[in-house]
Amino acid sequence: MGSPERAAASINMPSPTRLPQRVVDAVHAGMIIGVRAGLAPHRFLGVWAVVVRGRVFVRSWNDKPTGWHRAFLAEPRGAIEVAGRRINVRARRVRGAVLIRAIERAYAEKYHTPASRKWVRGFKTARRRATTTEFLPR
Repeated sequence: MGSPERAAASINMPSPTRLPQRVVDAVHAGMIIGVRAGLAPHRFLGVWAVVVRGRVFVRSWNDKPTGWHRAFLAEPRGAIEVAGRRINVRARRVRGAVLIRAIERAYAEKYHTPASRKWVRGFKTARRRATTTEFLPR
C-alpha cells in the first residue's frame, strides 16, 4: 500500500492505454473528429467517433482498400484531430460482442437525428462492425 500522495499522483496521471480525459471529453462532445492513418503527412478525414467506458472508438463506412481503416491495419500509428488539437494515436481492432453492442448503442445515442438514423443502422452491419477501431495513445 502506497502513501496518499502517491495514490493522488497516480489518479492524475494518464493511463498508458487510455487517451487523456480532456481528449475523451472532446470526442464525446464533438460530432466529428479528424483521422489520419500512418505517419506520412496528409489530410485528416472526418469520421464519427463515440466514447464507451472512457475509450474512443470509430467505424468505417466504406472499407476501401485505400481507405483509412485499411491504412491503420497496415500501420497502426496515426493521429486524430479533435477540438483543434492533434493527438498521436495507435489503432487497435476491437473484438468482443458485449463491447461491440455497447459501441452501437453509443452511436445511436450520440447520432440520434432523423438524418443520422440511416447511418447508425448501417453501422450495425457485419462488414462495418468488422471495422470497429479503438484509438489509444502513442
